[in-house]
Amino acid sequence: MAVCVAVIAKENYPLYIKTLPNENELKFHYTVHTSLDVIEERIHSVSKNTNDLRELYLGLLYPTEDYKVYGYVTNSRIKFIIVIESTNATIRDNEIRSMFRKLHNAYTDMVCNPFYTNGDIIEST
Repeated sequence: MAVCVAVIAKENYPLYIKTLPNENELKFHYTVHTSLDVIEERIHSVSKNTNDLRELYLGLLYPTEDYKVYGYVTNSRIKFIIVIESTNATIRDNEIRSMFRKLHNAYTDMVCNPFYTNGDIIEST
């Protein structure tokens, strides 16, 4: 089960972070921010090899003792991060990709809203 979902702007500030157990919110903020270094490394290693970033899904960024952190980057360098409990071994890679596609589609719909200003913090209602 996903315990944290984050949307990070291309300037690496959080647009949206939602955690499931609210008492561990600070821990997940730290986990999300530490994963940004791994994302930047992967983006730069891919961009050195090719001129464009075709694979948006970055896969497993790093596992911890309790969680697995997955990443996804859009063409406009918006980063999506999902943290999943490590005890949940039944989630396959294609299910993670599907979650990121749905999250990307929801973000695209939100950005297309004429009342949304790019770079504003995303608030869910």
